[in-house]
Amino acid sequence: MQISDIAGKAVLITGASTGIGAALARAFAAQGAWVGLHYNASVEAAKALADEITAAGGRVALIQADMSNGAGARAAVDKAVAAFGRLDGLINNAGGMVRRVAYELATEADYDEIMDLNARSVLVASGAAIPHLKAAGGGFIINTTSIAARNGAGGGAGLYGSSKAFVSNVTRGMAKELIPFGIRVNAVAPGVIDTPFHERYSTEAQMKAMVASVPQGRAGVAQDCVGAFLFLASAALSGYIIGQVIEVNGGPLMP
Repeated sequence: MQISDIAGKAVLITGASTGIGAALARAFAAQGAWVGLHYNASVEAAKALADEITAAGGRVALIQADMSNGAGARAAVDKAVAAFGRLDGLINNAGGMVRRVAYELATEADYDEIMDLNARSVLVASGAAIPHLKAAGGGFIINTTSIAARNGAGGGAGLYGSSKAFVSNVTRGMAKELIPFGIRVNAVAPGVIDTPFHERYSTEAQMKAMVASVPQGRAGVAQDCVGAFLFLASAALSGYIIGQVIEVNGGPLMP
C-alpha cells in the first residue's frame, strides 16, 4: 500500500543498518521517502542495505555517527540535513541494552553508558532536528521505546527498561511542546522481536521464556513493527495523534 504523504519526505532513521531500523529503511524508501540510513559500527551491513535500496529505485544517504554521545547525535542530524537540504522526519531508533546488569551490581558507568545510548541520544538528536522540522513547516519525530518501559524488564535489563521509560515520557512532553509547530511526536514500543538485539543480549533460554509469555505464540519480527511507524509518519493517517506509544508485542502487555 502506498501512503501518498510520505513520498518525497526526507527522513533520518537512526540505528538503521540492522533489525527494526533496517526494515524501516526499506519500508520508507519503498514509500518514496529519501532515507538517511544511520549506522555506527555495522559498516558492511549499512552499505549492503543502501545498495539494496538504491537498486530498488530508492533514495538513500549513508550517515555514520556514534549516537552514544551528544556530538555524534548532533552530527547524524547535521549530515542528514547536508545530504537532503531539509528534514521532514526523525526516527530515533538507535539504542541497545549495552549489557545485562542487576540493579544491585550496577555501577555509575553502567548507568552512563545505557542512558547515554538510549536516552541522551533521543534528546540530543531531537533537539538538533527540531529547528529543521520547524523550517520545513512541520513534520514528525517517532521514538523507539520498548515493552520494558512498562513492565520493568527483567534478567538484568532493568536499567535498559528504565532508559526506555524515560524515552516514553520524553515522547509525551515533546508532543505537547512541538505540536504548535506542526511537529507530531509519538513512539513505538516493540515487545520480543527476533532481531540481532536478542542475538547479542539474550540467551536461548531467555528467549524461550519471553516467547512463552506471548499470547500470539511467537516472537515478532522486524517487519511486524513497520506498519506502526508508517502510520505515525503519515499526517493523513495519524494527524490527530500525538504523544502516544503504540505497543507492538503480540499480547503480553495490553495497556
